Amino acid sequence: MANLKETFLSPILKGNPITVLVLGICSSLAVTVELKGALVMALSVTAVTALSSLVCSLLRNTIPSRVRIIVQLVVVAMMVILVDQLLKAFEATYAIDKSLSVYIGLIITNCIVMGRIEAYALGNKPLPSLVDGFANGLGYGLILVIVAFVRELLGSGTLFGFQVIPQFCYDLGYVNNGLVILPPFALIFIGCIIWIHRSFDKDLQEK
Repeated sequence: MANLKETFLSPILKGNPITVLVLGICSSLAVTVELKGALVMALSVTAVTALSSLVCSLLRNTIPSRVRIIVQLVVVAMMVILVDQLLKAFEATYAIDKSLSVYIGLIITNCIVMGRIEAYALGNKPLPSLVDGFANGLGYGLILVIVAFVRELLGSGTLFGFQVIPQFCYDLGYVNNGLVILPPFALIFIGCIIWIHRSFDKDLQEK
């Protein structure tokens, strides 16, 4: 139980895939303009990473080493297709799926998904692999949500599409910051998050 707890907490705190391993940066720049899209992307990656790790762990003793990458890609692709079709099946998420465009499909190439299968799932039992995949997805999603919260709030004055900055602020001269919704700001902001995270983690400072 203690090992499972560490497996779950490490990717969210000390071993976050974005702030520590610097993985999944491309998608984090592209889908964080709106909080709604970032949340759906975070949940999608979490589901794909967790389920792919579980399936590959179950198959780990039957996969020949020379074709393991191909098998991993097939498993991940199957999970991505299931998630994509699930998003298309519900009216509430269909529009978000369309707005995310190709980025849902590109989860197949996300370094976090393939990395956790290769580094953890192929060498561990199904339950720890499921927890590891789920936790890494949550760690990735946490950064996405933080970045999207700031970008949508400062760039559009909204959260989840609802106006949160009062109209009188605009009447007094407040203007939404257009720079915030551009990809360069997302990169700069993620860099700041990485810097803050590493400044509080003594183990990372020594590396």
